[in-house]
Amino acid sequence: MRKHMRFSLIIVVLMASSVCLGQQASVASPDQIRSSPAYAEILLRKTELQADFESVVADYTEAHPKIVDLRSEIASLERSSEKVLAVKLTDAAKLTLALGKLIVKKAVLDMELNRLTRGFNKDHPDVKRAKRRVEIFESAIGEILK
Repeated sequence: MRKHMRFSLIIVVLMASSVCLGQQASVASPDQIRSSPAYAEILLRKTELQADFESVVADYTEAHPKIVDLRSEIASLERSSEKVLAVKLTDAAKLTLALGKLIVKKAVLDMELNRLTRGFNKDHPDVKRAKRRVEIFESAIGEILK
């Protein structure tokens, strides 16, 4: 009887620890995500853009196309950073360098689309092509993160 109780106790402890581990594995800590190649690639590009912004902001007005483009690309990368930081720990292996490069390229395409929509209407062929390129990259990113 005593062996049976000990065995039952071991099973209960193992079950409780697996439940706790399962809860810990459901959400990644920000430190785990911040050390991923994808996040590092996004951070690298965002840092380059912020340095560029700081070097030209004194020379141009807020309405200058260079300032608007830099702000647009930085904003796109910040939105992507938030999505990457929200990834579950079980999906952290998906945060590869390739994903980071896709996200950075999509931010460049978002900025180019923004630039085109400032100069042309939404039915212009260049705007439609740019929008389609953004959609293709969004689809690839979504395929990896699903």
